[in-house]
Amino acid sequence: MTTTPERFGSGKGIFRRKPVEDVSDEREADLSRTLGLWQLTAIGVGGIIGAGIFALAGAVAHETAGPAVLISFLIAGVASAAAALSYAEFAGMIPKAGSAYTYGYVVLGEIVGWFIGWDLLLEYTAIVSVVAIGISGYFAFLVGELGIHLPAWTLGAPGTGDGHVVDLFAVLLCLLIAYLLNLGIRAAARTETVVVGIKVLVVLLVVAVGVFHIRTANYRPFFPFGVGGAITGAATVFFAVFGYDAMSTAAEESRDARRHLPRAIVYSLIFSMVLYVAATLVLTGMQNYREIDPESGFSSAFASVGLSGLADVIAVGAIIGILTVMFTFMLGVTRVWYAMSRDGLLPAWFAKLHPVRRVPSRVTWIAGAVSAVIAGFLPIREAAELTNIGILLAFVVVCVAVIVLRYRRPELPRTFRLPGMPVIPAVGVLFSLWLITFLSPVTWLRFVIWFALGLLVYLLYGRHHSLLNRDSPGRP
Repeated sequence: MTTTPERFGSGKGIFRRKPVEDVSDEREADLSRTLGLWQLTAIGVGGIIGAGIFALAGAVAHETAGPAVLISFLIAGVASAAAALSYAEFAGMIPKAGSAYTYGYVVLGEIVGWFIGWDLLLEYTAIVSVVAIGISGYFAFLVGELGIHLPAWTLGAPGTGDGHVVDLFAVLLCLLIAYLLNLGIRAAARTETVVVGIKVLVVLLVVAVGVFHIRTANYRPFFPFGVGGAITGAATVFFAVFGYDAMSTAAEESRDARRHLPRAIVYSLIFSMVLYVAATLVLTGMQNYREIDPESGFSSAFASVGLSGLADVIAVGAIIGILTVMFTFMLGVTRVWYAMSRDGLLPAWFAKLHPVRRVPSRVTWIAGAVSAVIAGFLPIREAAELTNIGILLAFVVVCVAVIVLRYRRPELPRTFRLPGMPVIPAVGVLFSLWLITFLSPVTWLRFVIWFALGLLVYLLYGRHHSLLNRDSPGRP
């Protein structure tokens, strides 16, 4: 919904704010409203359940927390819930594309919204690339097990191995996800829901079969690295318990966003945490933490009890399951980009929708191509260093904004009210800031460079072209 000539929000200069009334009308949307509650929930689960359960759980158990990896996931889940509940209140009040970008723009001002949106463009794209590289590694392993030997030049980024030129499978995966999203949100969401269903069935199979091979002796000692190891593990696995933030960018594609989005956010986090807890109990009960393979924990655990065939099924399930993470976060980056362009902060050319499918095709293909280049030509460690900080800052902004708006505009209708105000969102702020201190100097350096580039783009283009600027060339 564009800003009318009579309404330019409040605040001045770079801190001008979009009026809540201009972004809270659910009826007006250019995107196609087709998603129901369970499709939204599936997108959220697709973003949360992925590498965390199939790879990260084993690595943290082996190296950091031991059987107390269960506690690590519980701590991370509680901390993530503080941010999730803040997102849920906004989602029921402001059913618009953009998620944290839009919430920050409405409450804290244009410059805050700009930087959160700008950060998420990089973070979400990088996550898609990192996941694609991870899936490619699983794929190469499985193909090798079948006796098929792919050309060395297709197996990884330059410098990752002898003869490696490009991670071809990762490139193709990124372009495949972009293609699926361009089919239209209805068709894409159906595919996502089916794949998420397969992933959940694989996890349930792991739990149902693995529970019969648990040896309680493997749980002793429960804290081999001390309580501090479990807390440090929480900082690591925290990045496996978000995804609802990217799902909330699909607000304008929900049939009843005010009611469905808050519930989908809460449902997806609760459901995912139950699966995480059950799976980590099985993993550390089947195999001593010292023997767990940090790269393919569940496959090695099942192989250790003589179930190698099931281990291969789990590996295939891991590939399928992690694929849904790519879908959720590419959906997120394209909707944030679309929202920023529609508001005039980026060229309106990017906000052009496909005339039939009603999806932002241009930004979807660009996001697919950029993530493909990163996935194809950067080692996974370098690609991973582009992630994390922007999402944590988005959590801080959303948790702060929900407090500010509750006290600034208490009369606004809210279909979901975050309990424990302001304690719960304050916990979200403190935990996110604490996790930021764990990030490497390289991550901070790249963030500062991206921040500076974003400031330049905003000053040279976004500030003048913003639809909240009375002199904007794009103002109706």
